[in-house]
Amino acid sequence: MFIVSKAAFDHGMSSYVFVFYRQAAGSVLLLPLALLLNRRTARSMSFMVLLKLFFCALIGVTLSLNLYHVSLKFTSATVASATDNSAPAITFFLALLLRMEHVKLKSWSGIAKLTGVALCVAGVLVIAFYTGPGLSPVNHHRAFAPHSSGPSPPVANPTRGAWVKWTFLMVVANVAWSLWIVMQAAVLKEYPNKMLVTAVQCVFSTMQSFVVAAVAERDFSRWKLRLDISLLAIFYSGFVVIGAAYYLQAWCVEMKGPVFLAVWTPLCFVFTMFCSSFFLGEIVHLGSILGGVLLVGGFYRVLWGKSKESKMDDGAHEDEQVQHKKHAAKDKEGQDHEMDAMQSTEPSSVLPAEQV
Repeated sequence: MFIVSKAAFDHGMSSYVFVFYRQAAGSVLLLPLALLLNRRTARSMSFMVLLKLFFCALIGVTLSLNLYHVSLKFTSATVASATDNSAPAITFFLALLLRMEHVKLKSWSGIAKLTGVALCVAGVLVIAFYTGPGLSPVNHHRAFAPHSSGPSPPVANPTRGAWVKWTFLMVVANVAWSLWIVMQAAVLKEYPNKMLVTAVQCVFSTMQSFVVAAVAERDFSRWKLRLDISLLAIFYSGFVVIGAAYYLQAWCVEMKGPVFLAVWTPLCFVFTMFCSSFFLGEIVHLGSILGGVLLVGGFYRVLWGKSKESKMDDGAHEDEQVQHKKHAAKDKEGQDHEMDAMQSTEPSSVLPAEQV
């Protein structure tokens, strides 16, 4: 997704128009499927649920994707993939501020989570402020080379100040995405149909993205679709990423759990770094690699801390159940002793009829 999106922007595709077409393609795929698969079991959504989904789409999809793609246009696919690893740390930090998470500072899990957040911050700062020497591209003949006779020239290499600005805007996009994860978790408790929730948000974001694109791109010649990498990027992002990847991730989480899915996320950074060099001819700088390594390290620290904390909570819950069973057994044993004592004293307390 990073590679084809960046290639589309290099060919002159507007990032705002791209987001609108991408969400529209996803809506065309998801909405009929959601209605078809849930036509008998789905319950109607209340106005408050729809309002919450509207704001979820506004923050987590429309705002996040537009910031993300316009930043991708002026940075690189490698930077975009590297900053993705900051999402778990940002999500944890936001959940901590909203008191949905807690940190035990004296436990290894709490220290690991805080260390992970610090490593993610350090990784972003390294990517933003340290460029370092560039590595030669793997393939000098780019497969997705932009044409010289397009509607707009390819994006020039940004200056140091612009690079810092767009890198931090990409982090802001990840903050919006992480906030969306926290908000959607609350909505799913109220309306636990993931398919319909995703489809409705996709439709809302399509309408919102159209308004953003109409304001940002007044030249409607930039809206014209051409038979090149731009069209491929739209269909790939709309159908494969929003459609197929959703089912694959849901299936993976159902089979192996969310931790198993999350531990493979840093591989995206490695694959993107290689593919951006091979297909786009991007010069990968040492700063991006070092920052990506720090982000991956922070990602795994937060993940390990969460896993350790979950095991401790499960162990504490099991110990509590065992103690509860022991107390229940002792209470039952005490009641049995009392019954035996009452039965042993009962005959002596009753006088025979002759004595009476």
